[in-house]
Amino acid sequence: MSSVYERELRSVLAGEKKGVDAITRSCSEVERARALQVCQRPFLVVRAPGSGSEGTGDILALRGDMCFPIEVKSSKTDKIYLSGRTKLQYDALKTTGEKCGLLPLYAFRLKGVRGDSWTIMKVPVEGLTGKLRTLARSIPEVPLTRNGSPYLNWHEGMPLHRFLALISRSDGARSIGMADLIDESE
Repeated sequence: MSSVYERELRSVLAGEKKGVDAITRSCSEVERARALQVCQRPFLVVRAPGSGSEGTGDILALRGDMCFPIEVKSSKTDKIYLSGRTKLQYDALKTTGEKCGLLPLYAFRLKGVRGDSWTIMKVPVEGLTGKLRTLARSIPEVPLTRNGSPYLNWHEGMPLHRFLALISRSDGARSIGMADLIDESE
């Protein structure tokens, strides 16, 4: 069942207007406008081989200036406790993020919600640099229980429309002008 939501998120991150329209149907005009910004700066989004294991997440979102392994979760309840296999996935995402200098994310879709039904949370990793380090400051971390175990709380995540606006407004590779290209070739 989660593959339905993986496809939904892939469509949005790939900047497909049809996909963004589908998830923002019951959102406010401001939320819709924020989400639509991803259409101007889309990602190449691929389903990770061996999806959900060994730190790859379910999907990889790639663009010239950033890359995210994303683990997709969905539930009818607003909290998902990570244990067993899901805790191992979390640990592997953290390890991969630190080894590769990536910012692993969880995308949590709450079923039956009007408005933006997705939230984004980061797996805290050490050693991020550049844009990912700056971006990581704005995204809430996966919270911990009193015992220190990670869990997903939909209410503590960043709404997807805010995340899309945040990652779409950076200039990245498009800030290079033709004059810069001509100067480098001489």
